[in-house]
Formats: sequence, structure tokens, C-alpha cells
Amino acid sequence: MSNKKNTSKNDNAAADPQGFRGGLTNYGDAGFSLFLRKAFIKGAGYTDSALDRPVIGIANTGSSYNPGHGNMPQLIEAVKRGIMLAGGLPMDFPTISIGESFAQPTSMYLRNLMSMDTEEMIRAQPMDAIVMIGGCDKTVPAQLMGAASAGLPSIQLITGAMLTGSHRGEVVGACTDCRRYWGRYRAEEIDTAEIDEVNNRLVASVGTCSVMGTASTMACIAEALGMTVPGGASPPAVTSDRMRVAEDTGAQAVRMALDGLTIDKILTPAAFRNAMVVLLAIGGSTNGIVHLAAIAGRMGIKIDLQELDLMGRNTPVLVDLKPSGQHYMEHFHAAGGMGTLLRELKPLLALDALTVTGRTLGEEIERVGAPFKQDVIRPMSKPIYPQGGIAYLKGNLAPGGAIIKQSAASPVLMEHEGRAVVFENLEDLALRIDNLDLDVKADDILVLKNIGPLGGPGMPEAGYIPIPKKLALQGVKDIVRISDGRMSGTAFGTIVLHVMPESALGGPLACVQNGDRIRLSVERRELSLLIEETEMAARLASLAKPRPSAERGYRKLFLQSVTQADQGVDFDFLQANPTKDSS
Repeated sequence: MSNKKNTSKNDNAAADPQGFRGGLTNYGDAGFSLFLRKAFIKGAGYTDSALDRPVIGIANTGSSYNPGHGNMPQLIEAVKRGIMLAGGLPMDFPTISIGESFAQPTSMYLRNLMSMDTEEMIRAQPMDAIVMIGGCDKTVPAQLMGAASAGLPSIQLITGAMLTGSHRGEVVGACTDCRRYWGRYRAEEIDTAEIDEVNNRLVASVGTCSVMGTASTMACIAEALGMTVPGGASPPAVTSDRMRVAEDTGAQAVRMALDGLTIDKILTPAAFRNAMVVLLAIGGSTNGIVHLAAIAGRMGIKIDLQELDLMGRNTPVLVDLKPSGQHYMEHFHAAGGMGTLLRELKPLLALDALTVTGRTLGEEIERVGAPFKQDVIRPMSKPIYPQGGIAYLKGNLAPGGAIIKQSAASPVLMEHEGRAVVFENLEDLALRIDNLDLDVKADDILVLKNIGPLGGPGMPEAGYIPIPKKLALQGVKDIVRISDGRMSGTAFGTIVLHVMPESALGGPLACVQNGDRIRLSVERRELSLLIEETEMAARLASLAKPRPSAERGYRKLFLQSVTQADQGVDFDFLQANPTKDSS
């Protein structure tokens, strides 16, 4: 959608909410279209008085396959209450819902489809503003992407994190502890009976992962962008705090419709810069970079990864949550949530960025209550990690760049040179990773190819390559791993991700061979394959092959149109023309 068309639609919304008069079905007779629409909706019991109110859409992403959205009925009820109290008419409607552990081959593969569903349903149906309810990690970015393209007044409501559980006296939560206990099980440190017991304890309620995984990261980013009501990121899913946020969200949506506060006035370069600062300070998921790039791309804004890295030099990790720290989201909420964090980050933020309240971020920070003693959100003078959680790497192995979550890595491995142990794809990995005869040592570097946007397809979260069984039995807990894929924000370890160009496009990662030497230097931001340039060129020339393709359906569309990680793994035809950057 061009900027000109966005402006026209936004001006109409600002001048006069259209309600049920907006976006009429094409019958060639506008009067008849409105007459017919009203006749049918009155069949559901609506009065003319109700139909004269501003219409607020509510995107319902409830699904039995998505326990992260298990509180959807209660949230919708609270949002409707807020809308009605503020003088609007709520209209909820379904869209695609994506649950990470239920979507094959990966939820990322379906994120763009969900964004298209969200965008087109916003366009197709009469509404003056939209409340989007999402939580599981790909749903929030999908909704923000779709809303950014649609251009209406838009506000995000987060479903909220699950509560923590307890296993034999230890606080546990999904899914950092999932990975930790599974690693112990693979290493035969715990038996089948205990892993089954743990399985019953990790997820204590509905809601999203309780650590600083991608869902929690996107919740914090949504608030940093100004797209939620203040305090909207952190209340757990099953609490009264979350329901009150939902009611406030509904009421605010009505005010946004009446004021014509469209999404383009909020998703500005300043807002994305604030989101980048928060991503670094929370030790957020590496997926946050991909999603931010995709959302920004819908607004014609480019996320500069080099700039992100420079910002990280001066933005320490302040939030003590797993996997970078020790606590969980319910503790982050009790510590004051995003209000406490934003107050601490104030010197680094663009305070004039507008939020859904109509006030600036700086004004919202001033409204935060007085600080109190807590140990989850650290002061700038006492961070849990001295730099931002994510570092940007380059080198002949990643000429387009790569990233590492340095705050969750092993310090002793961040300056490392080792021998490559190569897996050509996921099938190769599954076949050999548990082979006790695998030629691998603790100081080697595991390389996994063909799990990028095209190679996956969908860039699966397989970058968290398991510790080879042979090494796990020896007590090895971390090893350098490199891939063109992603890893869950709940994961930890010295793991290089998003290598660009990906191997399926013939990037240098495709030509790595067993026994090659690789150098990783996080300090120098370097990722290098230690072979001669002539050898590299010869290998790449021999690997030339056509872009992956499919015969039909969504997979064909995906493989034809998907971009690389630095452009958000979005479809090229959905991005706006770049007009500005985030710096």
C-alpha cells in the first residue's frame, strides 16, 4: 500500500469514524449496500443506536492448538467491556492462530500468512480501529505487520505469560528449563521417570513462555514501540492485572478511533530505535531482530544491524531473566515491568515518540510510580551483562552478517577457533548427532546448513543444535554452533545464527567442509572460514544451483517471495518502499 493511499485512509478516519458505513460491499449501489448490511447485522439483535457507534474490531486468535492464547475468551470479554464503556461497538472476528510447538515445519513459515490474514480482514470489514490480541511468539509480529500495512488506528493486547511451576523445590518454567532438563536427560543425568515428572511441572498455566523468550521479547518490544497501553507487556495471563489491561485496551481503541490516531503516527523511526534499545537491554530473543525488521519494512523503514550493534556497546542487559539471568516474567511484572525498565533506560530513548495513549513515551515514563527495592531490573550502574544481549558479526563466512546472543553464551567460547563438524541439513543432523562414533570434540564447531528462510523452509528454530550425545555423556554443556537458521529465545549457548546469505542461496556457509578451521571473535565481531580466497571462490562456483521452488500453494508463494533475515523474512511484495531508516 503506497504512502499516498495510507494518508487518504488515515485522513478519513481522523475526520469522522465511519462505523458500519465504512468499506461497503460493492453492489454498485452504496445505499443498498448499507441497507443490506444493516438488515443482516440486525438479525443478530443490534439496534440502530448500537450501529451508530464507532466500530472497534477485535482480532481473535484463540485456538485449541494454542495454549499460549488459552485466556482468549476472558480477554475478549474484557476488551468488549472497555469498548462499550468508552462508547464504541465491539466486533470480534477470527484470524489464523499460530502455536510454536504445534506448527509444522515451523511457526515462522506461517507468520507471513497470518500477517496477510490480519491485514486483509482489517481492510475487508468495517471498523474504525482494531484491537489485536496475540501472545505466542509469531502472532504479535504477524499482527503488527498486518496492521502496519492496513493503516488504521491499531492497538496490541498481549495474552500474557504463564505462571511458573515447581519441580522438587526448584522454580521452573517453559522453556529454558525445558531445554535444560532435556539436555540433562540426553546426558543420562536424570532418568525417564524424572523427565516425565518435569514434563508435568514446566507449564503451570495457559499463557506464553515465562522466560525472556520470543513471546516475552515481543511483548516488551510492542510496549517499547508505543503499541500497547502502559504496563501492557508484563502481567501474567491468568491474573486480574491482565484483565484490567484488556479493558483499558478496549477503551483506548475507541479514543484512538475518535482522534484518528493511526498506526503510522506511532510506528516511526524513533519508535523502532526505542524498540532496539529495549531488545538489547532485556537480553531479548534473537528472533526479535527478524520481527522488528519485518514490522519496520511494512512502514518503509530499514533496521540497520550495524547500528544495532553500535547501540549495544552502550546498552547493557538490565533484566535478570532466563536465559540470560535467573528470574521469570511474573517476577519482571512484580518489579514494575516495562515502566521500571524504561525509567532506567531514559537517557538512551527517543522520548518524543508517540504512543497509543496520544502521549509521548517520555510523558508515559513520567507517569510511572516511584521506584522501589527489587532485584530483577538492574540499574545501569549494575547490569547483569555490560553490553547489549545481541552482537552482530561479519566475515567471509557471513558477508551479509550473522548474530549471536552474547549474554546467553559461554564467555570462554566467544573467542574461539575450532574444527568444523558439518551437518548438511536437518535430516543429516538427526541421523548422526547421537552417534557415539561421531568424530567430534568439545573444542570443535558444529555447522548446520540449509535451515534458512528458503532452506528450512521458514528458518526453523533448529539453530540450537543439540550437544552431540557423545559429548553430553562427557558432561559438555556448551559448544560453538553456527547455522543460517534461528533459535528459540528461550535457548542459551554460544550459538551463531542468521548467517547471510543462507546456504540454500549459495552463501559461503554452503561450502564449509568437515575439518575446515573457523574463527569466532565476538570482541572483533568476526566470523571467518580460514581458507584461501581462491579456494572459497572455487567451492562456491561448484555449488551453484537454482533457488528452491515448489509446484503449488502457499509453499510456492513462500519460496518465490521470502526475503533474508535482515529484511525480516517477510515477502518482498508486502514491504513498503524504503523511505527512511531507524537511526
